Amino acid sequence: MMEELSEGVNNMNISGGDLQKKNRIQVSNTKKPLFFYVNLAKRYMQQYNDVELSALGMAIATVVSIAEILKSNGFAVEKKIMTSTVDVKDGSRGRPVSKAKIEVLLGKSEKFDDLMAAAAERELGDGEEQS
Repeated sequence: MMEELSEGVNNMNISGGDLQKKNRIQVSNTKKPLFFYVNLAKRYMQQYNDVELSALGMAIATVVSIAEILKSNGFAVEKKIMTSTVDVKDGSRGRPVSKAKIEVLLGKSEKFDDLMAAAAERELGDGEEQS
């Protein structure tokens, strides 16, 4: 009985890992503007119901900003925050450097679908006024 249970748990972890990769956004503080990530996170929540924002080092502040924008505008609720350190190869010297890592799991708020529908309606409305 115990062996069956642990086998089931292992299988869950494997499939769970796949899901997390689909709804994970690796945030860099150099590549994209803040609202690119905010809008991407909304799309991921529409598709998967939650989104995991992940960042290393200096990009951690960007993840916190994205999460706070989504929460303060009523789109997301915080489900889990995980911090850790990871060894990353230093490009110039080739030796491992320890970097801070954050992972923030956000879920859809109760108002998420209404807010997204209202935003879509506003975009349609804007288009009609211009024509």
